[in-house]
Amino acid sequence: MSGAVKLYNFWFLVGSQHLYGEETLRQVNAHAAEMVGGLNESGSLPCAVVFKPVLTTPDAITGVIREANNDPSCAGVITWMHTFSPSKMWIAGLSILNKPYCHLHTQFNRNIPDAQIDMDFMNLNQSAHGDREHGFIGARMRLPRKIIVGYWRDEAVVKQIASWMRSAVGAAFSRGLKVVRFGDNMRQVAVTEGDKVEAQIRLGWQVNTWPVGDLAGEMSKVAEGDIDALISEYGKRYSAPSFESPPIRYQAREEIAIRRMLDSEGARAFTNTFEDLHGMEQLPGLASQDLMGLGYGYGGEGDWKTAAMVAIVKAMTEGMPGGSSFMEDYTYDLTPGNELSLGAHMLEVCPSIAADRPRVEVHPLGIGGRNPPARLVFEGRAGQAVAASLVDMGGRTRLIVSEAEAVKPIYRMPNLPVARVMWRSLPSFEEAAKCWILAGGAHHTVFSYDADAVMLEDWADIMGVEFVRIGRGTTYESLKKELFMADLAWKLRA
Repeated sequence: MSGAVKLYNFWFLVGSQHLYGEETLRQVNAHAAEMVGGLNESGSLPCAVVFKPVLTTPDAITGVIREANNDPSCAGVITWMHTFSPSKMWIAGLSILNKPYCHLHTQFNRNIPDAQIDMDFMNLNQSAHGDREHGFIGARMRLPRKIIVGYWRDEAVVKQIASWMRSAVGAAFSRGLKVVRFGDNMRQVAVTEGDKVEAQIRLGWQVNTWPVGDLAGEMSKVAEGDIDALISEYGKRYSAPSFESPPIRYQAREEIAIRRMLDSEGARAFTNTFEDLHGMEQLPGLASQDLMGLGYGYGGEGDWKTAAMVAIVKAMTEGMPGGSSFMEDYTYDLTPGNELSLGAHMLEVCPSIAADRPRVEVHPLGIGGRNPPARLVFEGRAGQAVAASLVDMGGRTRLIVSEAEAVKPIYRMPNLPVARVMWRSLPSFEEAAKCWILAGGAHHTVFSYDADAVMLEDWADIMGVEFVRIGRGTTYESLKKELFMADLAWKLRA
């Protein structure tokens, strides 16, 4: 929907110096250009790498970084030292860098040419110590950066670059994100609250409220022909006995109105709550689900933080096959040794994570005091996944990511007409749940088959957000110590 990934590129900045002569610099330039071409031709990167001529002076370095800062299409820079590039030359430039920064530690040649190696070769191919000099200045300046090590043609290295690119795109998307809140948060709930001013300062989010009455007014303007067109789109994506039932048409009316209001504000995420449906006959179910399937972020009960994170994860994973959704931990199956979580929501789970073609069904909701809403019903697919929760800790933001193995639901649950996913938490149900609760993870999450813990950690590092990972190897005792030290560190930062 947003096309976020394709909007951006990354600049490849190669360091050297004039000490080695013009012929060496020509080879550095040629090698760097070949590497950029190879990376772009790999087919594994979500964004283009842009070659910049070799950098040999402080003024050239500062100039190109200033250009990168001012280019809205540049989502980050990748640095590599082909020769020795004295790092004091980089101080002025790195001190003003405001784009995500990846240090690629590689070399042009894979192997040492046994019979041909001489001092000319050594002078040209000095990444082994040139990158150490560059690494020192990054550490000395305490710059947040991604470090990737390995041969640049290897698939594992290219995959790491691709993942970091997506994190950087998520950061760029975040800094321009607008969230529309239709009404306020669900009353008396703590975790969906938060400091919106701090969120805008730290994360770039503009979070504002529009009256639900305004949405109802926009719904009254939707023409029947527009509803017919959207119903036709529903028929291409979903199954139903009949798409002409009044509840389905009403959901289409809601979706069109919501999307018009979001698009008029340039917003990519929204919230609502069943406690505030003034002028509306149904809580948006199918409407919210279909909008998420188109790439918009959503948060239930006014949860603007999760709505924003759904939008960001969808933007950074655009084009990937797995899907991401708003999710809520609902209940457990506590069979010893095979404990599973059942995730669902009243209505709003994204069809991008469905194992099969979703069905449109109409059922009573039980809360909210409105007519039975149409919603998509489906099972989530099996596979590796993460559940991510962004919480306001008072003075800082914490992103908690729990790794999981989604499974095919082990029950039919014929009387539960909602979209649902079942998963096994890592390292175990008990350890993961204890750690999640210790860290303050919310009941609302972003559930993603595409984003992994590394991608989200890189995003958190770029945004200056505390990161907590729960997965294989995590223990309650080790996490308790980690959180204690993090509290001290963040208090010192403040």
